Amino acid sequence: MYKLVIVDDEPTVRFGLSTYFNWSQYGIEVVDTADDGDVGLEVIERAKPDIVLTDVRMPTMDGIQMSNILSDRFPAIKIVFVSGHDDAEYLKSALKVKAIDYIFKPVNLQELTVVVERLVAALQAEEQERKLIVDMQVKLLQSMPLLREKFLMSLIKKGGAVPSRMQDRIAFLGLELPLEAAYWVIVIRVDDATEVAEARSERDQQLLSYSIVNIVQELIDREIGGYVFENQTGEFVGILRLSDQEDQESLLFTLAEEVRGNLQQYLRISVTIGVGERIAKLAQLPQSYTQAKEAADQRWYLGKNQIISMDQLEQGIDSMYRFDPMQDERLISSLKAADTDKVQDELEHIFSALSRNRAEGIQYGRNLSLQLLLLGSRILMELHIQRQGMDEKENELLAKVFLQETLGDLRKLVASYLLEVCERISEKRSGKPKLSIERIRAMIDKRFAENLQVADIAKEVFLSSTYLCLLFKQETGETINEYMTKVRVDKAKELLKDPSNKFYEVCYAVGYSDPSYFSKIFKKYTGFTPSSFRDQVM
Repeated sequence: MYKLVIVDDEPTVRFGLSTYFNWSQYGIEVVDTADDGDVGLEVIERAKPDIVLTDVRMPTMDGIQMSNILSDRFPAIKIVFVSGHDDAEYLKSALKVKAIDYIFKPVNLQELTVVVERLVAALQAEEQERKLIVDMQVKLLQSMPLLREKFLMSLIKKGGAVPSRMQDRIAFLGLELPLEAAYWVIVIRVDDATEVAEARSERDQQLLSYSIVNIVQELIDREIGGYVFENQTGEFVGILRLSDQEDQESLLFTLAEEVRGNLQQYLRISVTIGVGERIAKLAQLPQSYTQAKEAADQRWYLGKNQIISMDQLEQGIDSMYRFDPMQDERLISSLKAADTDKVQDELEHIFSALSRNRAEGIQYGRNLSLQLLLLGSRILMELHIQRQGMDEKENELLAKVFLQETLGDLRKLVASYLLEVCERISEKRSGKPKLSIERIRAMIDKRFAENLQVADIAKEVFLSSTYLCLLFKQETGETINEYMTKVRVDKAKELLKDPSNKFYEVCYAVGYSDPSYFSKIFKKYTGFTPSSFRDQVM
């Protein structure tokens, strides 16, 4: 309800206005009245009304004087004047007070209704505006962390373009970042970021990022001072504010060690931290960030879970390396001869040279690795070795090249494939595949009732699980699981011919733990349920 105070020196007017108009219909309550301006000020001070309906002429303090005082003390109060038709001069003064409206005596209820409707509309509009402002303030407060993160992100990329505006933004965001002070930037990269993300749901990924920021920020607040934020997926940036103490650099590396250790201990993740050089002012943050980023990039050569500073970026004069035709010929010969030792030696030479090629090593290393993988595929084609299933694997490998974070990981990926190529060539020449297939079949025929897994079979025949599946399918035209199911179903048929064997006993005897699943598989392969099959043969 809106509150109304009526000020008029005529009792009949006060009574009439209070009684004969339906104020509640418009959400208004008459909370008090006064017979003069000076009394009205006291009443208004106490009642804090939204609306004042006041006479213009009153003996001690007229409505104009009272309204001027109210405009200073309570500018939000809406004032409506009541005057006689001969009060023209007073009304001119009233207009200067910015009264919302006026009505003439004797008061006409229809005229009063129109004024009140306008008055309520104005109050509602202001109320809506205030609500909108409050809502916007709440939303602004809620979005403050995002605004801070966006601002910090702009600092490491652009620095402070206009110092005066920069200081205003820093103050508005509640940050402690003096324009003239010593700073360091660190870049924290999550190792194996793709694998870490794939192992988590979207919710868990967000929770991990939140946890990393919280842990690192707590350490920064305790040790040095500054801020940390997520710059992009898997990369976090710390802006560290330094004091004038001489041992700040050692404190910085102590902090980096604590960050690495805490993230490993509490979140079970490994990180690589790049450290930029010390700068003298906030505007130079992009320079330190670029250095920290370049330092973190050295993970490609130095490996994961490292703290890397600018002094580790020095490159040798003889760092340029190119894969030459002689190496290509030696590697082709080693592959065709299925000489795994020589292939390993060639890869050692190639990747050792790549580790010294830091000028353009990451991109060149990836391109060369793609070339080596395609070289292995080409040799298999030239030797007319069946490549069933290899095309899909090849595509996966080519995609994985761009996901490797270190040169060591990339070497393992290439070596694994080229050694498998050697194995395929060796088997082709020795006739080993047929022998391996026979051993696999014999093993399944003997142990079909066990919970036999592909990994168990692969271990017995000294092959990788992936290659084992490819080889069996290539040589027999069916998968290992299909062959195992066929063996189990054939054995189940024999057991079902004996009426003394219960259905669930047959199920367990041939290696299944769920009778309903066994029944489903049996029908799929024979066209009969176990019970109907027994009826057919009895």
